[in-house]
Amino acid sequence: MAKFLNTSATNYFLEELIKNARDRLILISPFLKLNDRIKELLDDKNRLKIDVRVVYGKSELQPQEMDWLRELTYVRTSFCKNLHAKCYLNEELCIITSLNLYEFSQVNNNEMGILIRRAEDSELYKDAYEEAQRIIRVSEEVRISLERVTPNAADKPRISLERVAPNAADKPNDGDQSSKLTSSKLAQKLGFKTIEFLEKLVASGHLEAKDGEYHLTTKGKEIGGEFKGSRFGPYFLWPESLKL
Repeated sequence: MAKFLNTSATNYFLEELIKNARDRLILISPFLKLNDRIKELLDDKNRLKIDVRVVYGKSELQPQEMDWLRELTYVRTSFCKNLHAKCYLNEELCIITSLNLYEFSQVNNNEMGILIRRAEDSELYKDAYEEAQRIIRVSEEVRISLERVTPNAADKPRISLERVAPNAADKPNDGDQSSKLTSSKLAQKLGFKTIEFLEKLVASGHLEAKDGEYHLTTKGKEIGGEFKGSRFGPYFLWPESLKL
């Protein structure tokens, strides 16, 4: 049966839930600012190639989170508008709680939650898991890259976030765009980090770097590159067959 959790118990079982994830891990929290312990656990999941989904929705990601998340190949981040749910799941456990995945909340706030064990409450776990999957489906996956530019740009980081259309496996649904991928997906396919791939596109003349941003060139348009804009920032679509 479900177990009541106070603040300290919620934090304890959250760490255990992350640490013991073997195949999948879902972390849904409106506010996202991870403490060092949670980052250490997620780093380990990434090394073990565990599929991790993080959904947030109430605040913009801080540069520290962006810088850290961009290095994690197996941690996918999504933005969900109007998100208020806080739910954390692995294959066997689920925590539904008032606790955000936010270091201030974990230290300062009085929180409550319940722990659901799949082996003991299979239907309750199933309902929570299916709702978590629905939230993932309606959220917008975000690809994050961050590069520190030259001192002439006041040593500010250049941040690029690429939104991925939900339920589209990074491919738009309309006609001739069906064989196009975002920069991050194509970079992964070709064995590059996103920022490395973008710089190669600059070197090949398909993109132009100007004022800390990337711009599509005429050459880039001729080979089928497309610029897209969103509130997350610009992103690009490229033919899946593109070779550099």
